[in-house]
Amino acid sequence: MATEKLSFGMAYHGNRMPHHARADFEDMAANGIDTVVHMLSHTDWNRHLKAMKELVEMTRECGMDVWVDNWGIAGSPGDTAHFLGYHPEAHMIYSDGSFDPRRPCLYHPAFRAFTKEWVDAAAFIGGETIFWDEPHLPLKKADGKTFYACTCPTCRERFFARFGHEMPEEPDEETMAFGAESVVDYFREVTEYSASKGMKNTVCVMLGTYGMNLENAGRVAALPHMASIGSDPYWIDTQKKNPALDVYDFVFEATKQNLAFANRYGKDHNVWIQTYQNPRGKEEDIIAATEAAYDAGARRLFAWGYYGSESNDYGAENGALVRAKTFEAFRRVRDRDRDAYFAAKRREKGVN
Repeated sequence: MATEKLSFGMAYHGNRMPHHARADFEDMAANGIDTVVHMLSHTDWNRHLKAMKELVEMTRECGMDVWVDNWGIAGSPGDTAHFLGYHPEAHMIYSDGSFDPRRPCLYHPAFRAFTKEWVDAAAFIGGETIFWDEPHLPLKKADGKTFYACTCPTCRERFFARFGHEMPEEPDEETMAFGAESVVDYFREVTEYSASKGMKNTVCVMLGTYGMNLENAGRVAALPHMASIGSDPYWIDTQKKNPALDVYDFVFEATKQNLAFANRYGKDHNVWIQTYQNPRGKEEDIIAATEAAYDAGARRLFAWGYYGSESNDYGAENGALVRAKTFEAFRRVRDRDRDAYFAAKRREKGVN
């Protein structure tokens, strides 16, 4: 069910100095942002928890809601968690026998306990909603072959019990189904836990990645404690491969797919506009993408991230201009939404 109220959010990360952050939050609030997505990495959890709590409180003082992102807790995307340093036995194992240096097996009980401890930390800093960021399963290529994960002993045992034979070396429909089951089972447990803490859950999926086709992502969306499902039709990497890519068309079609998906499962939506990695001179694409998402029906729009994500290596080349174009894009659709409302009221009253 689409959100009726038009809403705008923005990701904020890289700054843990509250006296500086206040100016950023005031800037966002003054430009119509109503939700801030804060990263809570393992490093934040270990070293910046007091500052994070203050940032969350400050965000609310500026009149904005707070989502907390599980940034790097399960590996990519985000900063690498330290969990595997304490639990090396929990590494995801690829089908060629190598281990993934960043990702833990989603079935490992120590990782599930670790995730719940992270949820406790998110609740401590005052998070209202957990934003589960881009769950997906890894693939890697080597020697002309494609290898998948996880194939640790636990996963091999579960796979055999499910399908009656050993795991193959390369991925197929059965391994993808099994991997998707691990994602769904993980989120069933951790969203139930966060809901027990009084927190909402939302997710953004990258459709088209291994294990995250429409059917499998739908199983995540259908979980009872998952309130919103989103997507991030980021166009820049695709445009590098296909310079003729039309940004409006690309984002419009992806957004329509997201909304159909959310409506099918009776969930809210979140659609992300790319405001990082933007090349100099291509900032106007932010306008096109935002217009496309709105025209496709999105009413809960987010930008990743504030000021072109300048604190990251993937920051936009001109963060100041990306900031300006992002706020302009949001203002344009806000004005369109207001104008459409009053046009409908005039028709209702018979006013020319």
